[in-house]
Amino acid sequence: MAPLPYGVPDIQDNPDGWGPCAEPDHLKDVPFAPFSKTDKLGKAADWTQQAYQRNQGRYGANPANAVFQFFHTEEEDSFHLVDNRPAKASKFGQRRFQQNRFAQQRREREAARAEREKREGGGPRQQQKKNPWQQHWREQQRQVQYSSSVDIRPEWAVKEQIPFASLGKLTCHVGEPTDMHAAGQLEYYDKAYDKLTTRQEKPLERTKRAFRSVSTSDDPIIRNLASEDAGRVFVTDAILTTIMCAAKSVYSWDVVVTRVGDKLFFDKREGSSLDLLTVNETAPEQVPEDKDNINGVQQLSLEATMINQNLSQQLLVKGGDKFNLGNNNPFDDGGDELASVGYKYRRWALNAEANIDIIVRCEIDGVINNKGEDQLLSIKALNEFDLRATDWRKKLESQRGAVLAFETKNNLAKIAKWTMCALLAGADMVKLGYVSRAGPKDNSNHVILGTQTSKPRDLATQMSLNPDLCWGIVRALVDMLMRQPEGKYLLVKDPNKDLLRLYGVPEDAFETNYVEEPLADADEVPADAAPTAAADEAGDE
Repeated sequence: MAPLPYGVPDIQDNPDGWGPCAEPDHLKDVPFAPFSKTDKLGKAADWTQQAYQRNQGRYGANPANAVFQFFHTEEEDSFHLVDNRPAKASKFGQRRFQQNRFAQQRREREAARAEREKREGGGPRQQQKKNPWQQHWREQQRQVQYSSSVDIRPEWAVKEQIPFASLGKLTCHVGEPTDMHAAGQLEYYDKAYDKLTTRQEKPLERTKRAFRSVSTSDDPIIRNLASEDAGRVFVTDAILTTIMCAAKSVYSWDVVVTRVGDKLFFDKREGSSLDLLTVNETAPEQVPEDKDNINGVQQLSLEATMINQNLSQQLLVKGGDKFNLGNNNPFDDGGDELASVGYKYRRWALNAEANIDIIVRCEIDGVINNKGEDQLLSIKALNEFDLRATDWRKKLESQRGAVLAFETKNNLAKIAKWTMCALLAGADMVKLGYVSRAGPKDNSNHVILGTQTSKPRDLATQMSLNPDLCWGIVRALVDMLMRQPEGKYLLVKDPNKDLLRLYGVPEDAFETNYVEEPLADADEVPADAAPTAAADEAGDE
């Protein structure tokens, strides 16, 4: 047999398995990664798996391919770049060093001054305002402590305390009212003011007509209805809406309640703040209580009340036809010319089970002829006093809805009471007038920038005002007062807390010749009255 033209390699027989019996010399020191025969070839030969994950290695950490991982982080850490160029001097660092040095010197001087004043016996020097803007912001955020609307006497006992949180879940459905009496003559609205724009502003005229603000007990119509037992609770719309919207109020107010037999009369004190309108009562930035400041609470209230009265007469047609409500004005004594105001006395069934009906005197400002139909109208004025912050002259034409929303937010309590007054009176429309100052510091001259018409139901929906919730507050308060003995009471809204307090007051508490009753000493208090006195003191706290 001829020899083969090529050499036959040696074949090693491995009796223990397959593969070579010994490690060849040319394969020594070559890394070997174990893998399963079921693995795919691409996975077994993946040299870049999980690359660039520094937290697990230079190119990642794979238990199967750990022997192929490459590390040279130690070499990178030990490597340094040598740069022989000189570094540029930074002027900022020098200025910063100088500032730090000057600040250190200033602190040393202040410490030496304080030590010297302390050694000389003087008080510590008032620290200078380092950040005036921050100090101004803190002053703006500081809560204003308002004063009470009435001087609370120490001998007045606290009968009840009603937190606003307990008023939110009360509800009462009173149904449709019954008209008991109507009086007065109303003038028609002048539609020319609907075309008024900011470019054609019109000065606000001062009316010479007289406004009668008669309390409940002094109303002759209510006296006749009370003598006929037409109802058990008597109140005016201004007082009733204040109670209905009590949870939205911020400023203090008070209402005098008199129980005579099984009847309740809600009245206002002479010179009460209920006759005045508030401005920015619910605004985030609180209005200061400064009597001499034209932008303070008192001056703004007088200004808003004057604007509202003048506007309610200027928007009406003078000397034209009048809408007669059926009876003469009960407050017309034949003297001064009275303002165009109509009165409707309406009765609601407040508590049918207890046979409690409430009679409310409602006011209407005018009449508007809409498509040949006469509709009752309520006229109210929104006034602008901070011309820089609101700037109605630029925003009113293009952003009237945003202006109304902003005013509703800042005057939620006032607009809510206006809306409830219109709903109680059965007014078909509410005419809002936008009145601004002629100058930022002139609170006596004003101009009319425009008007806007809304339906009372739409206004109530916009501000989430539910009449049933408002009536629920009134019914709860009436039920509480009906449980009290006969006498005079004072309902006061706390000036700085969301709280109502009911005081028991003497019959002559608000008369000019009122004399304070002396408080009994601790030794003179009877044994059976001691727990009651202690409870009153605890409730007052």
